Amino acid sequence: MIIGQLGTHVQMRFRSNFLQASRAIYTLLMLFLASMLVAACSTDKKDTYIAQDVEVLYNLGYKNLERKRWAVAAKAFDEVERQHPYSEWARRAQLMGAYASYMDNKYDDAILAAERFLSLHPGNAYAAYAKYLIAISYYEQMTDVYRDQKTTEQAAAALEEVVRRFPGTDYARDAALKLDLVRDQLAGRDMEIGRFYLKQEQYLAAITRFRHVIDNYGTTSHVPEALHRLVECYTALGILPEARKYAAVLGYNHPGSKWYRYSYAMLTGEDVSPEKKPESRSFFARLLGIFGG
Repeated sequence: MIIGQLGTHVQMRFRSNFLQASRAIYTLLMLFLASMLVAACSTDKKDTYIAQDVEVLYNLGYKNLERKRWAVAAKAFDEVERQHPYSEWARRAQLMGAYASYMDNKYDDAILAAERFLSLHPGNAYAAYAKYLIAISYYEQMTDVYRDQKTTEQAAAALEEVVRRFPGTDYARDAALKLDLVRDQLAGRDMEIGRFYLKQEQYLAAITRFRHVIDNYGTTSHVPEALHRLVECYTALGILPEARKYAAVLGYNHPGSKWYRYSYAMLTGEDVSPEKKPESRSFFARLLGIFGG
């Protein structure tokens, strides 16, 4: 998974700067005290403050990342920023804390931490990683098409920004792949609502949804059905020229689909069986002839 690979890369880059830390016995002692501090912060209702060296706190966070103790790691990185806000390690701790929260499935915390990092350090070398982390955190929270799609829309916007701002990177390539899935889901939501309106014979409302799919999600798998549903709506309204227009578009772009067969049968009264799929282009030609064009 790209977020894990890139997260490991970030960890390794940050860790290399601590190779000259204090003596081993001193570090072990400080790590123990720091871990007690983090535990206290996570359990006490009152805010607890015990001053610690920045190296000790940061190493505590990194060690817990290695052990996949994500919550403890995030707490340690928060302490770096809280106790040493003007150090160079505070900047790095923000990003590593965001990564730890993401791995702990605390996506809102990851988004907030990454956004704070970007607001304070927009030109940082790891800005692309932070933006991708935000996008993937929204992506992981997407719900099915039967529920509100606000998070899906946020995922789409964030992924589009990664593709636009960081072209040619691993982040952009992975974001582009995920963006196709996100758009397909958004189109699926519009289709679900459109079908509901169609069943309720609210044809104008249904047309709005199906046309939105065609206009905004034209590369998704839902387009053939959306075209057929428009044929249904306009036929029900008695607006046959519009129904024929969308049937012609459907036949030209998706001649072998079942949706084209349904539209053709609806408008001509002829059944186009699946066995005749190889001749679907001739069906389209006949359809155009019937339409007078």
